[in-house]
Formats: sequence, C-alpha cells, structure tokens
Amino acid sequence: MYQHYSFDLWLTLIKSNPYFKIERTKIFHGDFNLAGKSIDDVARAFRQVDLMCNAVNERTGKNIDADEMYLMVISTINDNQYPLADVNIEKLYADMEKLLFYYLPVVYSPVTIEVLQHLKQKGDCSLSILSNTGFIKGETLRKVMVKLGLADFFNFQIYSDEEGMSKPNRELFNLMVQKAKDCNKPKQIGLTEIIHIGDNPAADITGANDAGLNSLLINSNNLSILTLLSS
Repeated sequence: MYQHYSFDLWLTLIKSNPYFKIERTKIFHGDFNLAGKSIDDVARAFRQVDLMCNAVNERTGKNIDADEMYLMVISTINDNQYPLADVNIEKLYADMEKLLFYYLPVVYSPVTIEVLQHLKQKGDCSLSILSNTGFIKGETLRKVMVKLGLADFFNFQIYSDEEGMSKPNRELFNLMVQKAKDCNKPKQIGLTEIIHIGDNPAADITGANDAGLNSLLINSNNLSILTLLSS
C-alpha cells in the first residue's frame, strides 16, 4: 500500500451531469448567437474549444482559464465576429456556476466512495486531488466536492487554473509531492510511496511517471478504481 494517493477528478472520481451540457448549450444558442447557428453548431463549438484547450494545455503545461474558454466558444459560434468586449464575463461565469449546481456532477461509479472510505479508514496514508480544469474553475470544483460529500476524504486539492500550469507539467506533480510530504510530517515519504490515479494516459500516467511517481490508469481502460484495493 502507498503512503499518498493522488487522484485526478473528472472521469476519475466524478463525471458531468449530461443535462448541464445540454442546458449550457441552449443558453449560448439563445444569448450569444448573433450568427444564427443551429443548436448542434453551438454544441460543436463547445467540443472544439474543449478539445483544443485540453491539447494546448497538455502540450505547453500551462493553463487556459475558464473565462478565456467561454469567450472562445462565443467567438467560434459567431465566426470570430462577436464583440467580446460586450460580454460580462463575471456574470456569465456566475450563471454557469449556478447552472452547474442545479445539474450537479455525479460520482463516477458506485464503488468510488467505497474505495475512498477504505483508503481513508486505513489512517496511515493521505489523499489529494490533482486536476486540470476547463470550463469549471477550481474554486467551483471545491464547492462541488463538498456538495458530493467527497471533500473530507482529501488532505488537499490542487487545480491547474489556480497554479497556472496543467498536467503533465512536472512542476505541478512536484507541487503535489511537496504538499504530500508536508501533510505527512514528521513521517518521511519517498516518490515510490506516492501513486497518482487518473483516466488520461498523457496527463496522468506520463506526467506522473516522468515525475518519478507510480501511476494507475482507470476508467478509460478495463480497470476501475477497485484496482487500488489490490495494488
């Protein structure tokens, strides 16, 4: 068993409520659609920006923030002709956060909490979140974790937008390692006693391995979080 367990968040511990994306698309279709695009075009713009920003963040190790991503969606919908200076980005994000809390993300699987409880009850290890962010900011995800009853399992949470860097950036993993060591004092833990668990082969597995850590890929392959209990 390991001394510290670092977890990715999206598609590792939680996943989107499908109605959130549907309703978000409807709002942008109605409120930011001067070009008169179809609802499918608006949904496609969200997917395009999401994939592009994820790819850029993984390649550069930096972070494109949620506000920037929403403006990119508006610009994409309108063929780069929308007056972005007219967008009240603070109100827009507040509205998206309110929508997210109405259509709250869900725990990824029925065994997710069971495994976290098992690890926490051991009492001799620590747990943390190390997550890239996209359309949802870290400050919002912290509130989501509380609402889903997950927050108390973790000693600390690290989000890419709050640090200005994204997995697989080694510096982000190094930050996690330092925080893990700090919360385990006076006990000393080494890199081989830390494991990072996630669904993304590049961001989670390559990133962790390059930082000298153990790693476990789940959910995007044929393994579930239950694998941790036998590792």
